Amino acid sequence: MLDVSYLINEVILLLAAVFVNGFVCKNAMDVKAEDFFFDGLKPGNTVNKLGSSVNLVNVEKIPGLNTLGISLARIDYAPFGLNPPHTHPRATEILTVIEGELYVGFVTSNINGVGNKLFTKLLKKGDVFVFPQGLIHFQFNKGHTNAVAIAGLSSQNPGAITIANAVFGSKPPIADDVLAKAFQVDKNTVDRLQAQFWMDNNN
Repeated sequence: MLDVSYLINEVILLLAAVFVNGFVCKNAMDVKAEDFFFDGLKPGNTVNKLGSSVNLVNVEKIPGLNTLGISLARIDYAPFGLNPPHTHPRATEILTVIEGELYVGFVTSNINGVGNKLFTKLLKKGDVFVFPQGLIHFQFNKGHTNAVAIAGLSSQNPGAITIANAVFGSKPPIADDVLAKAFQVDKNTVDRLQAQFWMDNNN
């Protein structure tokens, strides 16, 4: 038989809870070591269309990160695997290569008279590169062996907007005449792109 009084107490506790950044702050007396622990930063499955896998450890996986302003990701790349152009609206990212080599880059916002400038670098094991908050960036494994990187992010919930997914895979879709004009292509090209399966490489 269902314990209604237990459910009522749980609802009262939830309603009385303090939310910060959309997440419940626990009473200090109820905090446990598990609130600061995650055992899943393991190799990801790179057998997909992109050849990459992002394992993000944020406030959803470690509640103790709430209000601390940091998170972490492990990115695995198959040979010629790509972490496609994307942005983090709430975080700057600092990435270090653990294994292999990566071709990385970011594009600046529109600078007067210059447009959008691309900064790129070929990173080897131990090299570090920074992607400023909100700017479109990518990583590509140009090698014949697997690569692994660890990224630190300056938010407990950095968010990720993968450009192709957002533009061509939104639900509902952006009108094809809008995209045709924006990308200066015909509507048939836009329709073909919108019909693709736009996968997410985040675990």
